[in-house]
Amino acid sequence: MKMKLFFLGAFSGVLLFMIAGLIWLMAGGMPMGTSGDPLPFEKKIAHIALNAAMRGQTNQSSPIPFDETNLIRGAKIYQVNCAVCHGLPSETLSPIAQGLFPPPPKLMPPNKGVTDDKIGETYWKVKNGIRLTGMPGFQKTLSETEIWQVSALLFNANQLSEPVKTELAKSIYK
Repeated sequence: MKMKLFFLGAFSGVLLFMIAGLIWLMAGGMPMGTSGDPLPFEKKIAHIALNAAMRGQTNQSSPIPFDETNLIRGAKIYQVNCAVCHGLPSETLSPIAQGLFPPPPKLMPPNKGVTDDKIGETYWKVKNGIRLTGMPGFQKTLSETEIWQVSALLFNANQLSEPVKTELAKSIYK
């Protein structure tokens, strides 16, 4: 009998919490504009969920060499698909990027970017995207090789050759 009352009380508490949350949402309590502050624990929960989704899938190494040909191709892919949000070296973020929430990280020097991440992690993020961030997945629009090429560019962004830097400087948005 005590167990039955305990479960009834626990169920009622959870149900009450869900109803209160629904009322809060319907009353406009959740900021939906990109200029609103993050919800309590939003960043932490998103980070935990992202790490769980990537677990065991980021240890792969690049099947392509980090040669100038692949890095230049990665630079061209980055210009077309990534620069509008993540910017180019020594450029400020675009007006589109400035309106995103959360703001996209700058991936090119002089910022840290993702050069200290495993290349498999960068590959996973480019391929699959990240929910609730504006980061799209490119698995339907880029080939596997292209995803690896842009991942290689980002992995090596702090040590690019002059020809690769020159290619990146050719902003298509100017």
